[in-house]
Amino acid sequence: MSPKADPAPEGDAGVVERRKKSKKPKYSRFTQQELPACKPLLTPTIVISTFSLIGILFIPIGLASLSASDIVVEIVYRYDTECIPQQSQNDKLAFIQSSETDKTCLTTLTVPKNMKAPVYIYYELDNFYQNHRRYVKSRNDKQLRSKAYEQETTNCAPEATTANGSPIVPCGLIAWSLFNDTYSFAIQNKVIEVNKKNIAWPSDKNNKFGSDVYPKNFQQGALIGGAKLNESIPLSEQEDLIVWMRTAALPQFRKLYGRIETDLAANEQISVTIENNYNTYSFDGEKKLVLSTTSWIGGKNDFLGVAYLTVGSLCLFLALAFIVLYLLKPRTLGDPSYLSWNRNPDGHQ
Repeated sequence: MSPKADPAPEGDAGVVERRKKSKKPKYSRFTQQELPACKPLLTPTIVISTFSLIGILFIPIGLASLSASDIVVEIVYRYDTECIPQQSQNDKLAFIQSSETDKTCLTTLTVPKNMKAPVYIYYELDNFYQNHRRYVKSRNDKQLRSKAYEQETTNCAPEATTANGSPIVPCGLIAWSLFNDTYSFAIQNKVIEVNKKNIAWPSDKNNKFGSDVYPKNFQQGALIGGAKLNESIPLSEQEDLIVWMRTAALPQFRKLYGRIETDLAANEQISVTIENNYNTYSFDGEKKLVLSTTSWIGGKNDFLGVAYLTVGSLCLFLALAFIVLYLLKPRTLGDPSYLSWNRNPDGHQ
């Protein structure tokens, strides 16, 4: 039997074609992990210095943050239960849904410390999940930006069109559930003006809401979700709506209502008139009115300062621990006697 003949050698063209069809990645220093890399040697000196530096930097920042938070004056008043008459306490939902009940609520707030202008007014909601996937998607950004897309109501159901098929502008559940409680303030029977201009982000006003888009068929269905909109004012100037449409990430959130442009003196009595219209009773939500000043880090929030102090103190503690350990049990850097194969089976050298 004659031996099997060797296959004919491939030509250069065949080799090139076979390489093109190959699924192997081309050689590069990146794929072979041959690029220059920083591989620091963690000596005791470097580790102790790093922990010490972090502690020395973080502790003063934490103290400064706590100090800034401490100078913020804040008044928080929960009114969702206080603004329900005693005879309706057992059926709050029926009270808030009725069109015949008087929802005006009067209260008095005492200023604990001097509050320098501007004093920011917020409403705070709790147990309201604006971050729910279906709720967040229930809007149409094209419709909000341009009159040319007035008929565009994708993702807006069930608040997309009226019963006769006309588009709702703005459509979707976010706009439909617009917060509609109102607040007014007075001191010694003198009304305090609330400035509601420039409470929304300029980027939202200029880029997300069109100046040629006007409300249309809004809150005209059988079920009213929240506030109504003035159909003669474009969406780019409806700042309460713009603030509300920037959905919150957590179920407890604050949104800016307006500003008081005058100073409030300590121990002054502020008469507050609240129109308690918004329904949070069907989902056990809470409503609060917040008056607050600000500092260089924003509103009152001790978390940032406590976090910096905690991390800084922990790093200083670890630095001291490593110093003590290094002094009590010094170890020569790179000593091969500490390798496992240089030790006896019982663990001793």
